[in-house]
Amino acid sequence: MAVRELAKIYEPASVEEKWYTKWEASAAYKPDMVSAKETFTILIPPPNITGILTIGHVLNLTIQDVLIRRARMQGKNTLWLPGTDHASIATEARVSRMLKDQGVNKREIGREKFLEHAWEWKAKYGGTIVKQLRKLGASCDWDREVFTMDERYSRAVQEVFVRLYNDGLIYRGERIINWDPLGQTALSDEEVIYHEQQGKLWYFKYPLADDSGFVEVATTRPETMLGDTGIAVNPEDERYRKLVGKKVRLPIVNRTIPIFADDYVDREFGTGCVKVTPAHDPNDFEMGRRHNLEIINIFHPDASLNDQVPEKYRGLDRDAARQKIVAEFEALGLLSKIEDYTNKVGHSERTNAIVEPYLSKQWFVRMKPLAQPALKAVADGRVAFFPYRWVKTYNHWLENIRDWCISRQLWWGHRIPVWYRGTEIYCGLEAPAGEGWQQEEDVLDTWFSSWLWPFATMGWPEETDDLKKFYPTQDLVTGPDIIFFWVARMIMAGLYFKQEIPFERVYFTGIIRDEQGRKMSKSLGNSPDPLDLFREYGADATRVSILMIAPQGLDILFSQSQTEHGRNFMNKLWNSSRFVLMNLDQDMPAPLRDIAPDRFDLTDRWILARLNETIRKVDRAYELYRMNDAVKLVYDFVWADFCDWYIEFAKSRFYAGTPDDRKLAQSVSVHVLKQILKLLHPYTPFITEELWSYFKTDSDKLLINTPWPVIDETLTDTTAEDTMRLLMDVITAIRNMRTQLNIAPGKPATLFIRGEEALTGPVVQHKEYLSRLAKVSELTVGTDIPKPPHAATAVVRKMELFIPLEGLIDLQKEIERLKKQITGMEGRLSGIDKKLSNANFISRAPAQIIERERAKKTEYAENLRKLKENYAALTG
Repeated sequence: MAVRELAKIYEPASVEEKWYTKWEASAAYKPDMVSAKETFTILIPPPNITGILTIGHVLNLTIQDVLIRRARMQGKNTLWLPGTDHASIATEARVSRMLKDQGVNKREIGREKFLEHAWEWKAKYGGTIVKQLRKLGASCDWDREVFTMDERYSRAVQEVFVRLYNDGLIYRGERIINWDPLGQTALSDEEVIYHEQQGKLWYFKYPLADDSGFVEVATTRPETMLGDTGIAVNPEDERYRKLVGKKVRLPIVNRTIPIFADDYVDREFGTGCVKVTPAHDPNDFEMGRRHNLEIINIFHPDASLNDQVPEKYRGLDRDAARQKIVAEFEALGLLSKIEDYTNKVGHSERTNAIVEPYLSKQWFVRMKPLAQPALKAVADGRVAFFPYRWVKTYNHWLENIRDWCISRQLWWGHRIPVWYRGTEIYCGLEAPAGEGWQQEEDVLDTWFSSWLWPFATMGWPEETDDLKKFYPTQDLVTGPDIIFFWVARMIMAGLYFKQEIPFERVYFTGIIRDEQGRKMSKSLGNSPDPLDLFREYGADATRVSILMIAPQGLDILFSQSQTEHGRNFMNKLWNSSRFVLMNLDQDMPAPLRDIAPDRFDLTDRWILARLNETIRKVDRAYELYRMNDAVKLVYDFVWADFCDWYIEFAKSRFYAGTPDDRKLAQSVSVHVLKQILKLLHPYTPFITEELWSYFKTDSDKLLINTPWPVIDETLTDTTAEDTMRLLMDVITAIRNMRTQLNIAPGKPATLFIRGEEALTGPVVQHKEYLSRLAKVSELTVGTDIPKPPHAATAVVRKMELFIPLEGLIDLQKEIERLKKQITGMEGRLSGIDKKLSNANFISRAPAQIIERERAKKTEYAENLRKLKENYAALTG
């Protein structure tokens, strides 16, 4: 194949668009349904249709793309199945807000009309994130894209509900649930986010009904006292034992309520007497059931007070009611004291409203029977977690699991397949025959559809070809924040409905934070738009930058400047490829397999051995799911071994070598570069495919389908590696001496080496490399040669290196320059010392300023040491 010239500058935008289109057109993303090859399947964690691409998505989806692209190159029959989630709460809120802006009230238009608007909104905006995933380079099989409210998927959701209902694992019950008064829907425990807040602890006095005194209670929520139906004390608390069985008169309401003993009461909280509001606290609800207390719900769904409270409180919101009650208690002389109190307050994950514990009839799944098999699947290693530490979190949640509230008071979502007629209840896939049946108004929790994702996406409950071939899947990549919402539940569902685990391995990513350690968020303005990064740096640079700073399972501190490192790496790869192409002849050189191994010179044998070892270490990093280590290994090999050393060694062979040696260097350069492109392709697919198109022969496939590099044991050469490491250390030491002493780079120098022959022998044998890369014109070695006068000195592996400076520099001029620098550096160091020994400065300066000054001192001291060493070399 004829060699083509590569553009001087890499332009990501045109390259990315071109190759994504070609990959799709070539069906590169599609699995082979008749192949007998090992399958490798990943299911994308479905992003919400309300979502847009974030930096967190870039991390998660790039890891998935890395895994699927490598598996594809390994010859596996791969499927990366994409899809989106209907996101009940978020989507309904978005559509309701849109309608409100248009002057439309959703309650007035009704359910069916509202759903029409919701589907229209989904059609217009729901595909935004999918388009953005393509910009990232996600190599999904888009023909298999699934939406959680597709007809087929919805049928699977209904099937699961009906089966669980018939199996006695779904029930309807009156329980205290988490209620979002803004979204006006129930929330699961996992949808409640707790924020620490500074609040108050109010101490109220409740008069005993016989007027013999008072009982003092402490509360963080005064407004709920209107629903109190009891006072609880610990049975072991001697202070209140004599009060058990008595009654108090509830202030404001004038309701008589009992005092009883219950083990739940913490004697150390407040006064040890606890007001009990069964309708508005889950623990109070359980105490109420144990002691047969009246249950009084005092809130409307929007958390305003209802008709169960005195008239003057009706319609007030929680805050207003709280203030009014505290004021009334104070006026009645029944407010004992107020203390500051730090409390964790639950907020809705979706609307951020303060969650109200609320007594309501809801639908629940009994989770304990489902949890035990899921615990066992992880314990016996059928499902592996990376990092392993998340197993403890998983086990803790499943061992303490509570029933799952799955009903939501929304319209957008999967409507519960239950119908009512009087006291009759019917559950089924189709509406019951006969008149008078009314379907349940509630929809299912979004996670109820998501926990079926691994098999419902493949056509379950039908035994489809996809399900037979690709279930169970191999890898799941997700965040640890949804280990309960999603990961654990998918394992439960897979084991219950398919009697198989849904996936073999789970990789938990870290959370991306800004440089100050804060979570990325729009409100903080610290979350860059990935599409802006793609436009400025390219998708590849963004992908590789994030993964290089993402150790397995640890949080990542990200700044936009780090993306510049990725861009620099892409430019380095581009420029080195361009250099190799410019030094090829008309056609591609002979492949490595056609070259006898004894023809390779030392640098060839070294770079091929280093490549071999890099492949070995990269494969091991993948086995351990250390994706950042894998890409760092390739990065280091490309930058340090190939570009900084091998290409430098090869230049003289390209420019002035014999024809055979030139062709040999060309073949090795092209071979190594092609293996680099293969190793980097999962991380940086666009630039590598573009460069591959310049180096591939007519028989080569697209890089996306090219076989993954394999280790060739015949290329292992520890002798070449050891020898080259020694030569590179010597060359580096000479270059450092030249730099420190301002010796012109192109000026030839004489080198003396004092050391044992076992070390100096390889240097002498390959002295031409010192000549090429360090401008050594003459080399003298020996075990006891004297140090020349006025010589710069370095030590490399017990060898002493001397470069006589006479004739290389103006000695006197250099001595004077160094004296001035030493004096100046000593002055700076003295100034820093005075500042750091000043107690006033240390006590008043911010910690980061003090740390910066200490770092300066260390830097100045090291610079001074080097200056004095150089001065001694010239004057000694």
